[in-house]
Amino acid sequence: MHYYEVCLLGRRAPLFTYRFHKRVEPHTLVHVDIRGKTVRAAIVAEVEKPAFDTHAITEVLPFRFEVYQVRTAAFVQEYYACTPGEALALFEPFSHVAPKRPTVASEPDIRLSRAQQEAFERLKTEMSALLFAPTGSGKTELYMKLFAEALQENKSSVFLMPEISLTPQMEKRLKVHFGDTVAIWHSKLTKRRREETLARIRSGEVRIVAGPRSALFLPLHRIGLIVVDEEHDDSYKAHNRPRYHARDLALFMGKELGARVVLGSATPSASTFARRPVVRIEEPYIKTKKRFIFEKGGCSLTPTMLEAIERHHEAGGQVLVFLPTRANFKYLYCDNCGFRVECPFCSVGMSLHRNRRLVRCHYCGYAEKIPESCPTCGSIIRSDRIGTAEVVEQLTERFAGIRVQQFDKDTITTANKLQKALDRFAKKETDILVGTQMLAKGHDYPDITLAIILGLDYILALPDYRARERAQSLFVQIAGRAGRAREATVIVQTNQPEFFGEYIGRYDRFLEEELQWREGLYPPSMHLCRLLFASKEEKRGVAEVERVRAKIEKFDKVEIVGSGKAPIEKIAGRLRFNILLRSQNRSDLLRIIKAVDDGSFEVDMDPIDFA
Repeated sequence: MHYYEVCLLGRRAPLFTYRFHKRVEPHTLVHVDIRGKTVRAAIVAEVEKPAFDTHAITEVLPFRFEVYQVRTAAFVQEYYACTPGEALALFEPFSHVAPKRPTVASEPDIRLSRAQQEAFERLKTEMSALLFAPTGSGKTELYMKLFAEALQENKSSVFLMPEISLTPQMEKRLKVHFGDTVAIWHSKLTKRRREETLARIRSGEVRIVAGPRSALFLPLHRIGLIVVDEEHDDSYKAHNRPRYHARDLALFMGKELGARVVLGSATPSASTFARRPVVRIEEPYIKTKKRFIFEKGGCSLTPTMLEAIERHHEAGGQVLVFLPTRANFKYLYCDNCGFRVECPFCSVGMSLHRNRRLVRCHYCGYAEKIPESCPTCGSIIRSDRIGTAEVVEQLTERFAGIRVQQFDKDTITTANKLQKALDRFAKKETDILVGTQMLAKGHDYPDITLAIILGLDYILALPDYRARERAQSLFVQIAGRAGRAREATVIVQTNQPEFFGEYIGRYDRFLEEELQWREGLYPPSMHLCRLLFASKEEKRGVAEVERVRAKIEKFDKVEIVGSGKAPIEKIAGRLRFNILLRSQNRSDLLRIIKAVDDGSFEVDMDPIDFA
């Protein structure tokens, strides 16, 4: 009889010991029984017969984790403070069946401009680098060339992108060059399609996987290249345990595999810009004239904007309208007494969904009918901050015959809806796209001649040390959707035009100044960690925070930036508290967290969300 320590995949649980009548290789997947339920687990190691009774492994599965997956999971467990089972559950295991022997693919005809070729040659000299290139400079063609070279070397490639909003357009471009060796992976795949795709990857048929952060964890053989496009995007950071950052894990896995890692962006994060070798493309592939108009205001359509929309539509151009919130409004409030319509389970305002005649909490999903009047004083309830649905309504009423498409997470709920919306825009069956951050995700259409950017000052005013960077990045990304092949106009609504105008075409200068401002305070020169507490009782929550804070204060080299109630005090009926830590040395942070971690809090290393 053999005895094994196993970790329960996806469970916040310690290691357990089970027995089996045959020898089982480490990292093999198995089924075990937990309180009458069959649970997936992974063999950690063979151990001596314990002094206590053990249960038998019920089934040995034909899957295993590779060594690089186990090592990456160990890093995730240590750095992001989770259990072995939570870390390993990120990965899809490999099959015990040997993959097909790869054949050298015929090299596709991918022609690069002189600037692209120079960047390509420089990237080949670095094992990890930042490709810093403006929108419209042809980063994608450069990626294709890198994928083609990897295939020639019998290597596979992982192509990460922020969200599925990139997938339909990118899938077409990839399959033109690489055919059936490409697989697209994202959360909206049906169960059947997901299983079919995994089978193709495990068999060795797939050589290029493209998708959001979860694509990094697929069982792809012989990985030689990892590309992280739009590396600055916040969607690479997980918001649940383990709270990993896919860009940083891509760099770690690159070292484990000896694979090249390319981080690409027109607006790279300040941290990546400071830490990685930079390969620049200075100008877009097609240089067009772009005019910027700054107009003061908050977040509303103005006569100037409406006149510009009419003029560009008559000239055959298409229009993008961006605003930083979906639904109709961010909040409903009372002008008379200041009452705000809040979720009863979360301390946040609920968003108005006029088409559905309800207000909904975007944190816990609670919804209720729109109140007819203020429940406190009986006055009329007003709205604050215009939203996508309201802009669509205004434009539809104002322009008869102009076809307007709402483009946000409320309307684009499936991959099929996304594909159809983008196809309509590509065929010019849609004249105006109105949306949120989804508009900034790399869509490439030559006939966009007008971009309108509303509400940037709301981003700039966020209580976040990266607010300036986030606002500048959105400005550049949205403006970059216009003028790909034709002269274009960008209208920006802001009360701080100097801040945005100063860095047009000079994002590197912005990053350099931003790094100077952050020096000694924020990343990359300092490291942050947020400890998250939740409790149904305020008294108990406060006591937990104070108890852990007292433990931390006994250590040096780590500063407590602040502690207490979280900015959003309640979500789903649970009160929220946090402690924010700062240190010049990551290892000091990790050492202290390990010393005080008693399971009463969650750890968010390198946090990007402070709400």
